[in-house]
Amino acid sequence: MWMKLSTNDDMVEYLNRKHLIRSDAVKRAFLQVDRGHFVEGKECYLDTPLPIGFGQTISAPHMVAIMTEELDLRKGMKVLEIGAGSGYQAAVIATLVDPAKVFTVERVPELVDRANRALERAGVKNVEVLEGDGSNGLPKEAPFDRIIATCAAPDVPQPLIDQLGEEGMLLVPVGGRGYQELIEITRIGGKVVRRKHGGCVFVPMLGKHAH
Repeated sequence: MWMKLSTNDDMVEYLNRKHLIRSDAVKRAFLQVDRGHFVEGKECYLDTPLPIGFGQTISAPHMVAIMTEELDLRKGMKVLEIGAGSGYQAAVIATLVDPAKVFTVERVPELVDRANRALERAGVKNVEVLEGDGSNGLPKEAPFDRIIATCAAPDVPQPLIDQLGEEGMLLVPVGGRGYQELIEITRIGGKVVRRKHGGCVFVPMLGKHAH
């Protein structure tokens, strides 16, 4: 049963108590980026995904926390996100890598506009939202230290692996249109290491190298 959380601080404290936020840096990022800028309504701080239109959702806060912690972000890292959606995940990442820029690719033009407006409301300036097929990655800006997909592919898109830098990490949900597994790909010494991080549920990634 979801707790009735009414403020961003309530939400962060809930995630902290559940040990979903584990580091001080991630806690500061979640406190700095108010989820209320990215999704409307009194339910905006509940730990649940919420619709943002066009068949897309803003991820549940616990999943944003899990993926952000797993990325092990540091200042100056170059990050690519696949699936901008509301812009919330990119904003959290941006606070952790500032002053470096976060690139996020979104296929729905209306959501590109929405994400840009939300980022402006939140005062986040180091995110660039681009319209396009995220399954292709963003070759002109590669290599990346970190790549995160907030939508699910049937398998790990090869272009995303190819665009990882040395010691880079990719997080992507992999599976069908109902249930997936969160997969981590790390490039170490020219080798690609694959790890599993448990089950998850995301909207499908659509594109040339996805569904």
